[in-house]
Amino acid sequence: MRATLMYRAGDVRVENVPDSRIKHPTDALVRITASCICGSDLHPYHSMTAADGPARMGHELIGVVEEVGPDVAMLARGDLVVSPFAVSDNVCEFCRENLQTSCSHHEADFWDGIFDEGGQAEAIRVPLADGTLVKLPVTPDSALVPSLLTLADVLGTGYHAARAAGVTPGQNVTVIGDGAVGLMAVLSAKRLGAEQIVLMGRHTDRTDLGREFGVTDVVAERGEEGIARVRELTGGQGSHAVLEAVGHMPAYEQALGVVRPGGVISRVGVPQYEEAPIGFAGLFRHNIRLAGGPAPVRAYVEELLPDILDGTIEPGRVFDATTDLEGVPAGYKDMDDRTSLKVLIKP
Repeated sequence: MRATLMYRAGDVRVENVPDSRIKHPTDALVRITASCICGSDLHPYHSMTAADGPARMGHELIGVVEEVGPDVAMLARGDLVVSPFAVSDNVCEFCRENLQTSCSHHEADFWDGIFDEGGQAEAIRVPLADGTLVKLPVTPDSALVPSLLTLADVLGTGYHAARAAGVTPGQNVTVIGDGAVGLMAVLSAKRLGAEQIVLMGRHTDRTDLGREFGVTDVVAERGEEGIARVRELTGGQGSHAVLEAVGHMPAYEQALGVVRPGGVISRVGVPQYEEAPIGFAGLFRHNIRLAGGPAPVRAYVEELLPDILDGTIEPGRVFDATTDLEGVPAGYKDMDDRTSLKVLIKP
């Protein structure tokens, strides 16, 4: 079968690999009908060394169940399913607390940690299939597929940012980052009732979409100038909640500069740093809380699915380019060059 592999920074290839197959009784074999490139895939695209490659790529997918192991009870051949970016049994103590990204089952892992499988491929073996996969009440050719695919990661991640921040009606919220996750954080803050949503971004096509999702103000400035502008927009006080969807230190510093006393910084951008100021001059002095983390998107699928099915939200609008599997390397380059926001893959 064909699959995407990253050999080192900037070197993405689509090659023939051994067919995925059932290995364990709890596995399902899924033929992938839609997947995508994630902004977090650009981190190894910038930094992976040859010693760490080749690595299978892709952690967001929708597909059709082709085969199930003997212990799979909830799925059957022909089911259309969406897979979150983390494998989980959905029944352990942590999963029952809606922390599926901390599932205690020995097979649980992020897709990026399963070396011989990836979502940017023709097929995939899904461990712990009953817990990981969610059946979808549509066909593979449904116009809703792009929006449903966001349940695998970006919508759930943006929603986690807002939920972890405790966004409530009437609050003002600042979102840092105009990528797909940032835009989903905007949509989620709006869904939770935020009154003012400031988007810090400088790509007009993206911030325009953000306005359609609920943004009230756009701040293109960065650094101290950007911080001053957000504080001006929030009456000098700063934001109740800051949703940081980038993962680089300047974004964290921006968040620290615009959060109000007693507010919360919720990080869902994968941190590309090990240390951040949290002491007296950072978070402690003004009772600022730090929240977020890898989004347990499996916990949110059933909550968000109805809003997609009835058209209340259209998160699939973040996809602005579509390619087949052979076009994936060019899709990485387009996203890295910022000529594409998020690339949909139809194998």
